[in-house]
Amino acid sequence: MISYLGRRAAYMAATLVAISLVVFVIINLPPGDFVTALTAKYNVMGQGLTEADIAGLRVRYGLDGNVFEQYWHWVTQIVQGDLGTSFEYERPVADVIGPRLGATIGVSFVTLLVTWGLAFPIGVYSAVRQRSIGDYAVTTVGFLGLATPNFLIALVFIYFSVTWFGSVPSGLCSPEWCDSAWNLGKLLDLLGHLWIPMIVIGTGGVAGLVRIIRNNLLDELHRPYVTAARARGVPEKQLLRRYPLRVALNPFVSTIGWVLPMLLVGDIVVGQILGLPTLGPILLGALRSQDMYLAGSIIMILSAVTVIGTLISDLLLGWLDPRIRMGIHQN
Repeated sequence: MISYLGRRAAYMAATLVAISLVVFVIINLPPGDFVTALTAKYNVMGQGLTEADIAGLRVRYGLDGNVFEQYWHWVTQIVQGDLGTSFEYERPVADVIGPRLGATIGVSFVTLLVTWGLAFPIGVYSAVRQRSIGDYAVTTVGFLGLATPNFLIALVFIYFSVTWFGSVPSGLCSPEWCDSAWNLGKLLDLLGHLWIPMIVIGTGGVAGLVRIIRNNLLDELHRPYVTAARARGVPEKQLLRRYPLRVALNPFVSTIGWVLPMLLVGDIVVGQILGLPTLGPILLGALRSQDMYLAGSIIMILSAVTVIGTLISDLLLGWLDPRIRMGIHQN
């Protein structure tokens, strides 16, 4: 196991280096840079900049060197724990993303719990009651949930909210509660706003996990060992808990790799539509303005969390599934 962890740590480091290169290249693919966008903005406002002004801005934002120098400067800053300074906000990146981390993790964590809490029993029921009316209903709703984009569901919620209540759902709190200290009133107000992004973001996740659990459990229920256990007279509920259901837990564990970054960034488009104070809208704005330190730092954080989540997922799968654990020990 120790040698396995050592190899995975080396793979993680190499993966993050490769990701940093890809991220930096993609962010710099559009023509121009932040200074180019800033110059165009000043021109639209009728405040033309001279060549000296533009050169000074490039020196100020560290864009006067070539691409390799900019990449090296950015990577060395990250290694030292400095995420750099946001061009657009003119503040350290850590100060820009810090206040939104709590809201992002809170929304995504609650959504994750609800998603898992709904998907697991529904998926098990659909598999055990195969070809029943409930199974057909779950399958139909699951296909609709997978086929419908989350942002479209968000727009539907906004439409009905405006039609029925005359207001647009936005943010996670009412204006009168946003700056107040935490108390029972603010908590109730938060819960009143939280259910909309929870349903919108969680719909696709519930539908996808239900399909995975149903298919995996159906596959296990037709295995020879299940047939043999039934022939020995093992009660159906005990048989389901001891063997096939343990295998059905694998999808939950294997999703940790992509669930952890979702806890940090959430759904970018839904966050933009619903006005959520999460990292998604900030990342979208940073990509638009080519704020490479802000966008690159967020993407690198998400990449690191994804790699770590994948490692945790592999270890938990090895603990949960003896077949995987034996493969790890053999290596």
